[in-house]
Amino acid sequence: MADRKFKTLLVTGGAGFIGSNFIHHIAESYTGYRIINLDKLTYAGNLENLKDIEGNPNYEFVKGDITDRELVDDIFKSNIIDAVVNFAAESHVDRSIEDPGVFIQTDIYGTYVLLEAMREYEGGIFLQISTDEVYGSVEFGSSKEGDILKPNSPYSASKAGAEMIVRSFYKTYGVPVIITRTSNNFGPYQYPEKLIPLFITNLIDGKKVPLYGDGMNVRDWIYVSDNCTALDLILHNGEIGEIYNIAAGNEKPNIWITWKILELLSKTEDMIKPVPDRLGHDRRYSLDCSKLKKELGWVPQYNFEQALEKTVNWYKENEKWWRPLKKGS
Repeated sequence: MADRKFKTLLVTGGAGFIGSNFIHHIAESYTGYRIINLDKLTYAGNLENLKDIEGNPNYEFVKGDITDRELVDDIFKSNIIDAVVNFAAESHVDRSIEDPGVFIQTDIYGTYVLLEAMREYEGGIFLQISTDEVYGSVEFGSSKEGDILKPNSPYSASKAGAEMIVRSFYKTYGVPVIITRTSNNFGPYQYPEKLIPLFITNLIDGKKVPLYGDGMNVRDWIYVSDNCTALDLILHNGEIGEIYNIAAGNEKPNIWITWKILELLSKTEDMIKPVPDRLGHDRRYSLDCSKLKKELGWVPQYNFEQALEKTVNWYKENEKWWRPLKKGS
């Protein structure tokens, strides 16, 4: 098994939800690593997520777009990059339905720009952060890494397209790549348009929560800290050219999640507002992550209900973080 060490990581999209949690994890776990955070600071990117480490001498923030070839080249020219962890992406399905072009530009072309820089400047390992949504809706069983991709939204299609570009650079040019496909994350610093933080913050404000369709769409939920430990393990020990599913085995219908949040905030079911279902709404995602567990020994550390309560408490205690975001949206 590999046991790689790095001096400098380029983390793209590091001011976003999962990216900022990952930077916190790396900064705490590997104090000698230098971290460069490249983020465009769109609506979902927030430097407040990283306020506590902005003075760390091993941390540097660069504002910019991964589609900006000149900027990306400058970063690689000025630094010896040992690894790129690519979180940067447009990621909200509803927004992709309204404006798919932005997703194609960032998620596919932006990934290509990073890979070109990796190829030209020999930038070490490229870890592409993808999603379980590339498999499409799964009626029975669980998706394995070798299954056919059947994305059903512009967002998931853009992520699948990015994966194909990543694979091609590995097969054609020998760029060392690894791809991860993760289930739905939740936890601190998640922008309050996603289901769990949206429902929590709405209910704190006494507003109803908009539940799509019959509420029986199923997602597999993972606490963001567990995802970060999996990504850490894969970055340092994963096999080049491989794909790894990351999931915690918490398959829950949206209505169940809604009931639990209502319970944790002492609210009643009359706070649920049914809304028309999303276009092309996948019914169920399910990941088989036995490969990750068997080959790398990863296991999630957080019980789902405890992690959900922890998340609710974080939003209750950090209104100063999310209120400006809700107001701006």
